[in-house]
Amino acid sequence: QVQLVESGGGLVQPGGSLRLSCAASGSQFVFYNMAWYRQAPGKQRELVATITPGRNTNYADSMKDRFTISRDNAKNTVYLRMNSLKPEDTAVYYCKAVDTWTSIAYWGQGTQVTVSS
Repeated sequence: QVQLVESGGGLVQPGGSLRLSCAASGSQFVFYNMAWYRQAPGKQRELVATITPGRNTNYADSMKDRFTISRDNAKNTVYLRMNSLKPEDTAVYYCKAVDTWTSIAYWGQGTQVTVSS
């Protein structure tokens, strides 16, 4: 069982920045496809960004110019750098890991990001 623990969320003013972190347990992190999702109140969960073990990245169109996903395999951690935040970015942000060998997916508990003045 893989445990994912997100951190770094909080309250930020419009135009501000945050960096979210997601730390994974175990020794197989290097084989995981990692992703960030978000879910705003009353809305479906949506994909934000993905990163493969080889560090290929993909972003939702509305976020690709402001958000950056990265990973540090030595620390078993994936990051999401968010710049120029807008009130509509307010959501719970979730980390997801998919084992490339088993296709089993794991989710973190989420971290709240609130963008408000």
